[in-house]
Amino acid sequence: MEGQKKVLISCDSTCDLSDELMQRYSIAGNPLFVVMNGKTLRDGVDVYPDDIYAYYKNTGEIPKTTAANMDDFLSYFRPFVDAGYAVVHFTISSSMSATFNNARMAAAELEDVYVIDSKCLSTGAGLEVLKAAELAQAGLDARTIASQVSSMWERVDASFVIDSLEYLHKGGRCSSVAALGANLLKLKPCIEVKNGVMGVGKKYRGRFGDVLMEYAAARLSDPDDIELDRAFVTHAGCKQELVDRVADRVRELLPFKEVLVTRAGCSVSVHCGPNTLGVLFVRKTPIIK
Repeated sequence: MEGQKKVLISCDSTCDLSDELMQRYSIAGNPLFVVMNGKTLRDGVDVYPDDIYAYYKNTGEIPKTTAANMDDFLSYFRPFVDAGYAVVHFTISSSMSATFNNARMAAAELEDVYVIDSKCLSTGAGLEVLKAAELAQAGLDARTIASQVSSMWERVDASFVIDSLEYLHKGGRCSSVAALGANLLKLKPCIEVKNGVMGVGKKYRGRFGDVLMEYAAARLSDPDDIELDRAFVTHAGCKQELVDRVADRVRELLPFKEVLVTRAGCSVSVHCGPNTLGVLFVRKTPIIK
């Protein structure tokens, strides 16, 4: 459309999209921060998940994640605005971080910056970002894209299975009694995102690899209500053989057009630790909240 601004789709680093996907869809990324060893480091730039695991192993301390502030966002958005872009930016759920509110305050100081609360994390938010990028490629303007994707979170099925509660316990998100009970029973909890917050769903029992096969089948058990454009298999430090096995299982269960395998960044890694894996996709109807 003549006179329409170029549209830039953007997201924070918690969306866990691979560099290849970011480049394929021309998506801009804004790193959030990890505080480790007294230093504030940029997620995916100065610090990576394996650094977090090594730090915890050596010190027994879990690093902290922190949001970008309003000034950070002003500095991030302004060059795009000055270059003539209209920006649609996605953040981690506002219930999990101050990132959304800080980005929204910065956007209020600028023209044509639309901030979307994904009400999700990791590639659950990434599914929303890719949808917006496809709409941008189709020529829609930023306001229309923001309107169309703002409620998509209601249909995003985002969950992870955690092999151990150690990181959740050490990070103060799980009591000692609960952690001890789960470890004694060899329970592998499924962490689900609903209404923008993380909660515990089904608790699996058994070997991690076997549990993941059962988990994948359970999540994809209602094929009539699942959009088949794409699914993500996103993991934090799992063995490649196991990741490939889950991805193959997802392909066997449903004929997704693409099954994308990504490595979770620092946010999921800090909270859940290694040996965490999720199958994330979009449903046709809103998930009961």
